[in-house]
Amino acid sequence: MAKQSNSASMPNGHLHELFVDELRDILGAEKQLLKGLKKLSDAAGSEKLKQAFDTHYEQTEGQIERLKNVFSSIDLTARAKKCKAMAGLLEEAEEIIESFSDQPEVLDAALISAAQKVEHYEIASYGCLVTYAKLMQHTEAEELLRQTLEEEKQTDVLLTEIAISEANAGAEEKNK
Repeated sequence: MAKQSNSASMPNGHLHELFVDELRDILGAEKQLLKGLKKLSDAAGSEKLKQAFDTHYEQTEGQIERLKNVFSSIDLTARAKKCKAMAGLLEEAEEIIESFSDQPEVLDAALISAAQKVEHYEIASYGCLVTYAKLMQHTEAEELLRQTLEEEKQTDVLLTEIAISEANAGAEEKNK
């Protein structure tokens, strides 16, 4: 766990250990997600959806670097831990790919559903981290984490737009 030496002197220092544990968890999650995004992109039928996954892959690489800067800003070495939640979400995404690979008109809608579950997990995680950083007055960490939170929200909105304009409409047509 995190060192307690500095936590007593910072505002809301009791959150420090939780903050560091959550940082390690989300760093692990982002690293795991890189592999998952490649699979999602490869499975997507829509060029717009493939591009969204590829763009998020690049964003995720930047988010990993940003997390390393967050660790540095609080004088810790970046160290990831396996994120069980992300592992489960990615396992579910792989099951979706297998289950709907023979139904291309539904597959993209299913991929978006899986991807949005990931985004919502990330939004919740980064939202908590921003709050903890703010309470402990880790201003630099707060700003870096807030940037990532906004990127995750934008990705979620983009996925919704693709679902409404293409993927869900295609799935609906199949059922008529």
